[in-house]
Amino acid sequence: MRAAPTMQVQSRTRQIVRLTVVIAAIAFSCTSRVNGFEPDFLFPLENVTIAQGRDAIFTCVVNNIGGNRVSAPEGGFTSARVAWIKADTKAILAIHEHVITNNERLSVTHNDYNTWTLNVRTVRREDRGTYMCQVNTDPMKSQSAFLEVVIPPDIVYEDTSGDMMIPEGGSAKLICKARGYPEPKILWRREDGGDIIVRTGTTVKTKMTSVEGESLLLSKVTRSEMGAYLCIAANGVPPSVSKRLMLHVHFHPLVQVPNQLVGAPQKTDITLQCYVEASPKSINYWTRESGEMIISNDKYNMTELTVSYYSAQMKLTIRKLKKSDLGGYKCISKNSIGEAEGNIRVYEMDLSKPRTPSEDDDDNAINKFDSEEDDYENKNTGRNSSSNSPSLKDQSHRLPRSSSNIIRCINSVMLIPILMLMEY
Repeated sequence: MRAAPTMQVQSRTRQIVRLTVVIAAIAFSCTSRVNGFEPDFLFPLENVTIAQGRDAIFTCVVNNIGGNRVSAPEGGFTSARVAWIKADTKAILAIHEHVITNNERLSVTHNDYNTWTLNVRTVRREDRGTYMCQVNTDPMKSQSAFLEVVIPPDIVYEDTSGDMMIPEGGSAKLICKARGYPEPKILWRREDGGDIIVRTGTTVKTKMTSVEGESLLLSKVTRSEMGAYLCIAANGVPPSVSKRLMLHVHFHPLVQVPNQLVGAPQKTDITLQCYVEASPKSINYWTRESGEMIISNDKYNMTELTVSYYSAQMKLTIRKLKKSDLGGYKCISKNSIGEAEGNIRVYEMDLSKPRTPSEDDDDNAINKFDSEEDDYENKNTGRNSSSNSPSLKDQSHRLPRSSSNIIRCINSVMLIPILMLMEY
């Protein structure tokens, strides 16, 4: 009678044991995976943009991976691992702390807690692509980021123009090529900060501080456009680069004389001036009207001041003026295209005679002209005319005072017979 209850108890006990084993297995399965928590990524993997030649670093932070066990292919369980994969080529780069790929520029580190780092040294253009940090859970977990490799701009010198020479009125086409990633943009500027003159059609002329594009076309070029032009390449990746191109504009020499008649008392110093424009650079010198070349010595001092690429100021100082120094002087400019000259006459001023009101007026006129001459000297010359006979102001009012008195006397004498005829 007691056997039946005993068998029932044993059956229930076996059921309880089986249930306990199932529960334990489930519990073990869960705890063997993550000790109660699944691995997860604490921070997203960030995209990296780096210049070619520098080092790129990816950082993957995986939480709750310590002590985690996953099924091994050969059976049993193994610890969870972090792997690095190049997604576009599906190449395994590294597992845990071991580099798999045959690339000595790659390295991985682990801080023994939850951070894995992939370091790509001296990146190249072919390193560009998607990189994946993967945890071998079931199912697998991963996150990805993109490595962008940018290249600073570089001038392609073999495809870029060099210094150029053209005649005045001609055309010039300057070309500048650059490489890099992203593709660089080309900007043209003048080194001196001046305007670039772009001509379209026959009459339209536009002044621009800069021009964008690989080529710069200059037409009907004048001497004022001569100078250095900068081709600047930039793509947002420092540093920007530039090349300097020199544009030479050739033309016939031009000589301008501010004062063609210059006077001074004896035993004083007097300075003669000429302004010269020429390209190619000219040879400039002074002569007497007889053709005798003047050289620097105790009597004469010659200086030349460069004003721009194509213009200069010539000065001749005559010390302790005397009778033999009076007369004509020439400033001469010669280059490979031609030559030009300017003429100046030196006369003696007599300061011993008293001034008259009319003479004072003449002096005021002379002083006014001198101030205009100073203004001319202070500004940068930039004329477009290539004529060798510049327009000059009338200098006839600068005659000696004695000559002015003689003219007035002659006028008075000529009036006498006219008055007599009127009375008759």
